[in-house]
Amino acid sequence: MPPAKTDQLDLWAESGLDGDDQVMVDFLLPTGIYIQMEVPRESTIQHIKLLLWKEAQTYPLFSLLGEMEGHMFECVNQAAVHEELEDETRRLCDVRPFLPVLKLITRNCGRAERILDSKIGVLIGKGLHELDALQDQEVKDFRSKMKQISEEKMQRMQLMSWGEWLRSCYSMPLEAGSLENLIDKHEASLKVSLHCTVTELMDQALKKWQTTHGPEEDIGFRSDYVLHVSGKLEFLFEDHPLNQCKYIRDCLLTNESPHLTLVHCDGVKAMFEKEISTIGSVLARKTSNPPLPLPPKKRLPTIQVRAGLFHGTELLCKTAVSSESSSRSEHVWNKTLEFDIAVCDLPRMARLCFAIYAVMDKVKKPRSTKNTHLNKYQTIPWVNTMVFDYRGQLKTGDIILHCWTSFPDELEEMLNPIGTIQTNPYTENATELHINFPEYSTQPVVFPAFDKCMHRKQLKEIMERDPLSQLCENEKDLIWTLRYDCRENFPQSLPKLLLSVKWSKHEDMAQLQALLQIWPKLSPRDALELLDFNYPDQYVREFAVYCLQDMSDDELLQYLLQLVQVLRYEPYYDCALSRFLLERSQSSRKIGHFLFWHLRSEMFMPAVSVHFALILEAYCRGCIPHIEVLKKQVEALSKLKAVNELIKFGTIKTKTKQAHLKEAMMTYLCVCTYMDSKMKPLWIVYNNKLLEGDTVGIIFKNGDDLRQDMLTLQILRLMDLLWKEANLDLRIVPYGCLATGDHSGLIEVVSSADTIANIQKTSSNMAAAAAFNKDALLNWLKDKNSGDALDKAIEEFTLSCAGYCVATYVLGIGDRHSDNIMVRSTGQLFHIDFGHILGNFKSKFGIKRERVPFILTHDFIHVIQQGKTSNTEKFGNFRQYCEEAYLILRKNGNLFITLFALMLTAGLPELTSVKDIQYLKDSLALGKTDEEALKQFRQKFDEALRESWTTKVNWMAHIVAHPS
Repeated sequence: MPPAKTDQLDLWAESGLDGDDQVMVDFLLPTGIYIQMEVPRESTIQHIKLLLWKEAQTYPLFSLLGEMEGHMFECVNQAAVHEELEDETRRLCDVRPFLPVLKLITRNCGRAERILDSKIGVLIGKGLHELDALQDQEVKDFRSKMKQISEEKMQRMQLMSWGEWLRSCYSMPLEAGSLENLIDKHEASLKVSLHCTVTELMDQALKKWQTTHGPEEDIGFRSDYVLHVSGKLEFLFEDHPLNQCKYIRDCLLTNESPHLTLVHCDGVKAMFEKEISTIGSVLARKTSNPPLPLPPKKRLPTIQVRAGLFHGTELLCKTAVSSESSSRSEHVWNKTLEFDIAVCDLPRMARLCFAIYAVMDKVKKPRSTKNTHLNKYQTIPWVNTMVFDYRGQLKTGDIILHCWTSFPDELEEMLNPIGTIQTNPYTENATELHINFPEYSTQPVVFPAFDKCMHRKQLKEIMERDPLSQLCENEKDLIWTLRYDCRENFPQSLPKLLLSVKWSKHEDMAQLQALLQIWPKLSPRDALELLDFNYPDQYVREFAVYCLQDMSDDELLQYLLQLVQVLRYEPYYDCALSRFLLERSQSSRKIGHFLFWHLRSEMFMPAVSVHFALILEAYCRGCIPHIEVLKKQVEALSKLKAVNELIKFGTIKTKTKQAHLKEAMMTYLCVCTYMDSKMKPLWIVYNNKLLEGDTVGIIFKNGDDLRQDMLTLQILRLMDLLWKEANLDLRIVPYGCLATGDHSGLIEVVSSADTIANIQKTSSNMAAAAAFNKDALLNWLKDKNSGDALDKAIEEFTLSCAGYCVATYVLGIGDRHSDNIMVRSTGQLFHIDFGHILGNFKSKFGIKRERVPFILTHDFIHVIQQGKTSNTEKFGNFRQYCEEAYLILRKNGNLFITLFALMLTAGLPELTSVKDIQYLKDSLALGKTDEEALKQFRQKFDEALRESWTTKVNWMAHIVAHPS
């Protein structure tokens, strides 16, 4: 066997640097013949098979091969897994086998399904044969149900007309309200009333076109066209007034002219027919072969098992501990662990948590009694499982659990109830725990369904507390006693009522379920909290999803990041939240795009890889036409990552870097380069040819975790929305950011913008003096704008500066140097790079570098006051904007806390515990009156202004340290 290459990156990404685009491949034929030959690395698998077939004719036993179409290649991929190359349109350099060895195998029947399975496996980053190999009935049932639902959806789509399909996938969001003035630009501009309908606009556009080009040109009828939003996959075809179209409203709010294009229906019908054809070609299915049995696992010596029953984080009864086992091979106890709780009192979402310990003999007596169990036991693995299965049946019989190996030290009884209930998918190196659930009856024990219902001042005070506030036992008893008052007067307080339920009492659970039947529907924002880990009850979570049904597509996109994360808290694959996300994503291509990437970007995490893979598979099967688009995105990102790594390791010649970048982005690439920082991020500008839009700039990062940036920008987007709802537009620039994998992702480039550092350096001959030039920023804006445009730019700067002052203070955003604060030529100020949030400020030698609550320097004030120190009115307006913005955020403090709490298990570096979220509670002064909170904010405002000289010193040091 040839030795394995140590750097396969060079084999596929660096080939062809010196003009050699061939690669030597070993082919293994089913006849036992071995053929070695060179093939073009960029050839498709289909072309390579044709070349092999011609070569094989010169070898013995060729006649035994049969038809070429009856065979396909198999290889070992980069994940060291056998992969059948059903999709023969892929290029060899995109397949990237671990070794250049291709095995020719006989193709089984059901080719259409196998091709689809292969494409889905490549897309989601996990081969479907790995899911087939899981001996888990829940996985099989979920996949079977989702497959049936997906097929039915695709069959319904086949019956749609092209107009119904267009409405289903690409309809334009609508909003109520009224606006003024509209201009539409195409070949010629049209000025129409905002109350004009889409039909009337199309009539006027066609009339103007005929007037411009002459009556001799036959343009057909209005029914031959649809209105396309330039640069987007959205169409206006319903006869609504223009002032209800969200795109039109957004353009007017940003003083931009809407760009609409009349597209002939023939082009749209061609798109429709192509998608329907794709669906029709893959509806036939066949299941994969069962996997080979896995080898037995190794066991750990001399151990003891501790087990506990939990509902959420609440321990339902005293933990049970096994006897000690001193065996040197397998550890067998044959002991029943009993819990002091009746089976009829077990809550539906009770989970059984195990931890395994190595017992340390002859431990010296500790001086302190604090955490003595930590001194006696050494934790090894842990694992959790539900007491009831996904059908609501009490588990019985033998179960094998593959354990995990780490969890936070501070957890009660050393158990990890907040951990996943999925077993470790890496079974080869995982400890196996064999347990047996007893049978209480010859019939399955099923959790019963509930069908029937069964000091107010102090209650009001309790209900107005923020989600982080703890409830004492007396307060819980009061809430439970006055639960009907809560329903009538404080329906949004349902989370506090749920925390007051005694989940170990069946009667209380029955009464709660009855109460849920008549509980008023919550707003989606209030319902989000019910999806937190603290509320595991199935009916509660179903009620939360029921409340989310009213979300618009835009609102769902706003909270999609959190909704994906709380899938971790769902104990069963087939749950209300999974179905809700799949239904909405398969009805909106935009939601489907972001759901796919939010899930796909975390497939590298073992705890969620199976769960997320199942949802991704279900999405792909229910949205088959989207697969090809996603496939191109995955391939492009794979190429960008390969190029980035070659640049970082210096294994690629300078003159070929541009060519490799262009090859990665194919024909759409316009400009490509890389930035001279540690991770060598790629800077790419490409033409939006498909949608007839402007060029789009993105930065590809490989080596940085962008999920924290993504969360921060999501919260900034939400703040912007809340301010606009209160009629305060602070001109925030929440640019796009999307994590696409393990420490990799994309960042949108904001056009016509520069950093404060660059603006200051270009206005000064000395780097050290640049940071203290207060005229630099104002002069830069004057160079970009003149007359009324300058006044507008200064107003934009004032509003955006106020927004970011408040936002960075509330979120505790740190590391604010002059290279991560930018200004657009239109005047909008915005912040970038959110590696430090929630008050985690940088420090050196134990001293915090940033000693101000937010950045408000005198050169900012100089711009706000239009360069006139006496212009206190402008500064007063700025301060008023800040205070008004702060109070608006305070009113929505619970929402911010909920959104951060839902991200606790995402593994973000600076959001790991409830203590981190406490910063938000303090910065928003929750629990205080508006007057007290405003007084606190004014003190912080004055402090930021008074200590701004420290910011300038930091900026000077940064400019000197980074002169280029």
